[in-house]
Amino acid sequence: MTANPPPTASPVEAVTADGVLTLTLDDPTTRNALTDEVLTALVDHLRAADASDDVRAVVLEGSDDVFASGADIRALLERDALGIYDGDRAQLWAALRRTRTPTVAAVSGLCLGGGCELAMLSDVVVASETARFGLPETQLGLIPGAGGTQMLPRAIGKAKAMDMVLTGRLLDAAEAERAGLVSRVAAPDAWRALAAKVARRIAGRPAVAERLGKEAVLAAFETPLQAGIDGERRAFAMTFASSDAREGLTAFVEKRDPSWSHR
Repeated sequence: MTANPPPTASPVEAVTADGVLTLTLDDPTTRNALTDEVLTALVDHLRAADASDDVRAVVLEGSDDVFASGADIRALLERDALGIYDGDRAQLWAALRRTRTPTVAAVSGLCLGGGCELAMLSDVVVASETARFGLPETQLGLIPGAGGTQMLPRAIGKAKAMDMVLTGRLLDAAEAERAGLVSRVAAPDAWRALAAKVARRIAGRPAVAERLGKEAVLAAFETPLQAGIDGERRAFAMTFASSDAREGLTAFVEKRDPSWSHR
């Protein structure tokens, strides 16, 4: 009789507490490379979060030294152009972009290539003072391939985006915050705690409003102004129909703290 092999350890550590799912990358041997296994684990966790009433915010974090260093270069060499264009990896990135639960990227150290794109996919970016953001793919004869050339100019404008993509220039945390890539900066010993605090604050607010608020802000980058305003009005009406809106308005009038049902 053959014994079953031991289960393979997940490349992403997942912990849920207080309505917050924390997903941690910590593989120093690959500098937190975004392998297919890592992306698959992230997608699985985030899909489960979207379907769960108990998860209302997600933190994506790496180690002190590196958030994520990008793709596994050796694995890329084994692919062909068609696989790169529309293969499993492209579908995994598309799934990450469809995440509905608000996400907080907690970035310390290097945040490069696909790691920078993963941070940009997040809704709030909390960075350690040690963080360095970059899209160095042209040094490999490539360009960013998971949305970087589209998300970065929207975040920081054409001039800096061109500089980063064409020269491989890295932005430190302070410049990244000034440019609009980073939401908040923390001391090297406080970045995890600040990201967790931000996520708990999000999770402590009514989930319907938080998800629709995220959806409305993201639409601002993809629709003309009037279409965006029309969409916002529909989303506002949807929040107004929620139980939590009635509770929030009533609690305000009665001068008490609201009790959210996340419905």
